[in-house]
Amino acid sequence: MSEAIITCAITGSIHTPSMSPYLPYTADQIAEQAIGAAEAGAAILHLHARDPENGRPSADPAHWRGFLPRIKAGTDAVINMTTGGSAVMSLDDRLAAPLMAAPEMCSLNMGSMNFALYPMAARRGDWLFDWEKPFLENSDDLVFKNTPRDITRILTDLGQARGARFEFECYDVSHLHMLRHFMDRGLVQGPVFLQFVFGVLGGIGADPDNLRHMKLMADKLLGEDYMFSVLAAGRHQMPMAQMAAEMGGHVRVGLEDNLSIAKGQLARSNAELVEKVRGLVEETGRRPATPAEARAMLGLKGADKTAI
Repeated sequence: MSEAIITCAITGSIHTPSMSPYLPYTADQIAEQAIGAAEAGAAILHLHARDPENGRPSADPAHWRGFLPRIKAGTDAVINMTTGGSAVMSLDDRLAAPLMAAPEMCSLNMGSMNFALYPMAARRGDWLFDWEKPFLENSDDLVFKNTPRDITRILTDLGQARGARFEFECYDVSHLHMLRHFMDRGLVQGPVFLQFVFGVLGGIGADPDNLRHMKLMADKLLGEDYMFSVLAAGRHQMPMAQMAAEMGGHVRVGLEDNLSIAKGQLARSNAELVEKVRGLVEETGRRPATPAEARAMLGLKGADKTAI
């Protein structure tokens, strides 16, 4: 029986508080839900920060400090800090907290892209906070910027200087080619952990054929020195996760990527989503990896070597 790493993305920067009362945005909520997700079987916790007053995505290190030490004290799961933050943040803003905390793992978007959230603005008529609707609507003119210079800086300052390993988020086939480029430059060493991202408007669609194609191209470009995980947005989350597990890959779930546990039914916690995907993983004859197993598989430096 092979192990499958379950990653849980706790809050993200896409969904807004009006979309679900269960989306965590205070320090207490983020810490409690992260620890709950780990107890349910998540070996990696993919984290973003939010302003605890209004739920707006935040890069403020003070907001990160509100929950990071509590998560580290409450679970041995791997803490994975975003370097993507939000598409409206500068690179300096996005890197401030990871540079401070020097975590074992960071996410790294492998290219610039349209990041279109605006269709979600039309689905609601009431908003808890005045920033939410404009934030979504204005994404019709929004580009998430991660140029080769930006990627080089992240790999150098967080990887080489601080020992972080990366969740390489690949939203399209071109991102695999960009990763190969950085491997050829010697800035990325295996084992490589890919996160195939499906269903974001601006990236590759959530289609089983696209997963098969991404896997085929990863095999061609990267050889055998990689592992892949699958993240699919919204209603595609669980079917694509099950397919990934059947293909020998790993899985990512969480309220960052999907708010529902079933059609028309909001997930009440991140742990609920982890429990569901854990069942799908086990149905394939595999079992969830422990944090210690995930660290060994990914070559992480260990929680004791972080500044959290």
